[in-house]
Amino acid sequence: MIPPDAIVHHPFVFGPFTGFGLAVFMAFWIAQVIAERELRRRGHLAESIAIQDIVFAALIGTLLGAKLYYVLVITRDFRDFFTRGGFVFWGGFIGSVILCWAVIRRKKLSFTRFADVGGIAIAGGYAVGRSGCWAVGDDYGRPWDGPLAVAFPQGAPPSTAGIMQQEFGVTMPAGATPDTVLAVHPTNLYETFLGLAMFAILWRMRDHKHAEGWLFGAYCVVAGIERFGIEFFRAKDDRFFGPLTAAQVIALSIALIGVAIMIWRWRPGPGRPGIHAEGARPLAA
Repeated sequence: MIPPDAIVHHPFVFGPFTGFGLAVFMAFWIAQVIAERELRRRGHLAESIAIQDIVFAALIGTLLGAKLYYVLVITRDFRDFFTRGGFVFWGGFIGSVILCWAVIRRKKLSFTRFADVGGIAIAGGYAVGRSGCWAVGDDYGRPWDGPLAVAFPQGAPPSTAGIMQQEFGVTMPAGATPDTVLAVHPTNLYETFLGLAMFAILWRMRDHKHAEGWLFGAYCVVAGIERFGIEFFRAKDDRFFGPLTAAQVIALSIALIGVAIMIWRWRPGPGRPGIHAEGARPLAA
């Protein structure tokens, strides 16, 4: 049974490809385009050539980190490392930053230079990547009967009362059976639109007058705020810290780190160059 007033979701499949796979591909491609063009606009032509290698490192770090987080924090079963699903954003973010830092250091380039454009690129890629969660019907929210509530009868997993109770600790509504499909908050769409908002904010700030790396701190702040807020609507059962989920604790930590980075990179100076190459005029975006 599906709620009569709910929007019914159907998974998006394009031939042999799922909507999630296409969204992830587009997310990394768009992130690469944004980072390359912004580095060139700032006059760092040599560094822009290395973006392809760094984005590839980001892809590998994201996949490994996202899976490790899923296995270590959520399922605690290493067999799940080889399953198809189970990719967690914060694990992917941390894994990506670590592997990108290693590659940039090996190339003897400036990590803060890449990080400054990386914040914009990650926000743009995040918005596109989250649309893949909507396409396959995962990362949805808690039961809701509002005007934009969505039912996921073919979701990953379906939003049935039994699954919501077993996997997410949601109390089964009165009169519902385990097979009853519940309408929920479409948090996958919320995150898509919030990702676009983060990208718009950071894009407006891309000509900042602070030292390189400052904008990555700004990204950490807005990303931490976004994820902390959205977790109140997500269907989750990992509240290991009182009322907060593990993702909310990480989000707060990332936001505080972002504040520290913004303070550290507030003023250009010795060892803290500005964002534009010396003697170069910024090109049109």
